[in-house]
Amino acid sequence: MDHARLRFDGWIAGLGTASGTRLVLGHWPTSPYGSVSDVMVERADGRRTLLAPSGELGRFIADTYSFHDVQVVPVTVRRSGPTWDVAAGPLALRFVVGGRHPLGRLLHAVPPSLSRRVAWVRLVDAPARLLRGVRTYGSAGNGRREWYAAQDMHEITAATASLDGDDLGGLTPVDPPVRFGFGSTPRSPALVRVSTTVQLPSDWSAPRHRA
Repeated sequence: MDHARLRFDGWIAGLGTASGTRLVLGHWPTSPYGSVSDVMVERADGRRTLLAPSGELGRFIADTYSFHDVQVVPVTVRRSGPTWDVAAGPLALRFVVGGRHPLGRLLHAVPPSLSRRVAWVRLVDAPARLLRGVRTYGSAGNGRREWYAAQDMHEITAATASLDGDDLGGLTPVDPPVRFGFGSTPRSPALVRVSTTVQLPSDWSAPRHRA
């Protein structure tokens, strides 16, 4: 059977906060939905919310991952040097990116053409699990398959965030791991350069606006 493969190329930032809320930003300059960003929020009690800039993207992500709520809100990402500012409806997030993680040096040395191959992604899935909860290949929602081709990794050294006007507290590890999909982000707050591919059945309808 033929399959549709949709690739999102950009960055994933994962971080924890002292309140117990964990945040995962997906920033995708290149995607089937154009240049978009989304934020996945998991509160201390385990409630998971998706903040997406359009209903179309929100439905696709919610069909691939697992959430209790989906909110369609404007999502903007601005970068100034090492500082990233994210506004997503009720969420305001600022974080600072530091030096390349030791694992990032290894990832950066792998040619992108190799790092995106499914065989390579499946090969590195086992060692990735040593990072506690991290997976590179697995089953997604509605019978989909998904894989992450990581190409670089930088530490997040500082962050401030508020949700619905409440301060979420200082930067902490992503602990416990987030449960949106089959894998979590690294436990240490990090920004990962990544290409994410979702494989779907051939009868799936493609997005109307490809970029």
